[in-house]
Amino acid sequence: MAKKKKSSVYTVVVLGLIVLFTAFQFFGPATHKTEKEFLLVKTGTTLERLQQQLVEQKFLSGLTWFNLASKAIGFTNVKPGRYKVPAGTSIVNLVRRLKNGSQTPVDFVITKLRTKEGLAGRMGKSFEYDSLQAIGFLNNDDSLRAYGLDSNTVMAAVLPMNYEAKWNTTPRVLFDKFYAAYKKFWNDERRKKAEALGFKPLQVVTLASIVEEETNVATDKPKIARVYMNRLAKGMPLQADPTVKFALKDFGLKRILFQHLNVVSPYNTYKNKGLPPGPICTPQLSTVEAVLDAPQADYIYFVANSNFDGTSLFTANYEEHMKNAKMYQQALDAQIKKRDSLNALK
Repeated sequence: MAKKKKSSVYTVVVLGLIVLFTAFQFFGPATHKTEKEFLLVKTGTTLERLQQQLVEQKFLSGLTWFNLASKAIGFTNVKPGRYKVPAGTSIVNLVRRLKNGSQTPVDFVITKLRTKEGLAGRMGKSFEYDSLQAIGFLNNDDSLRAYGLDSNTVMAAVLPMNYEAKWNTTPRVLFDKFYAAYKKFWNDERRKKAEALGFKPLQVVTLASIVEEETNVATDKPKIARVYMNRLAKGMPLQADPTVKFALKDFGLKRILFQHLNVVSPYNTYKNKGLPPGPICTPQLSTVEAVLDAPQADYIYFVANSNFDGTSLFTANYEEHMKNAKMYQQALDAQIKKRDSLNALK
């Protein structure tokens, strides 16, 4: 009798250990630390391919417990997405996350971009689709017409903000988010300000993009905006150097020379009057506000200050402007000469 009782206790202990072991395999830490923080499951991935991916990318050492959990939970339909799998995630949590499609969205941050190609490249690196699909959408006038945009003005709707989207989204769905933020920004108050200036929102963004490229000094931005508004009102060409850089697609140019002014492009504001066809960068929202709040002034000219503090000197008088420009050029030449002399001593 004692021997039978002892055997029963032994059986209970063994069964208990088996239960604990099984529970640990299902609910204990199972995934490993890998080079990739996220498991990227492409559209069309089969369950078999997903299993291979988990092992190949070293999230799991083996598939025994993953397969058992999948059967128990009923995971058969793979949902594409970007899944965060921290080290130590349990098998049950992993399977449930994949079954429910509980992916981690992409935090897509727009700062300063100059071209559609640059945006497309960023999109291609951040989402499942590639940059060719992205630029195909951004260049498609038929697709953009629904937003009141075209391939020249499309970047005006891309405000420098944070956007959240699923990894397996499409270029159109992401652009819908851009456009929703654009519409929200252009509320009645801002639209009325633009109208009072004689501009449409797209034109304000285009002008703001030029101002953005002209200076980083916040207090000068409204004044530069007013200079260009006054030139437009007088029928003068804007003669904005940043538009020439954009036309040349050479954003590293430090000085615009006469030879650069001959570039044939609708963005060359030395040859073409009026605003360029679209923005030359994604301006900060504060720069857009600077345009909308540009002060009343008769400024027609501006040039960088010869003390190199980043500010500009503004005037309505051409002779005074040329005097300021000469002072800046002399200071710049002296600075270059000094730098060359120091380099020669090295």
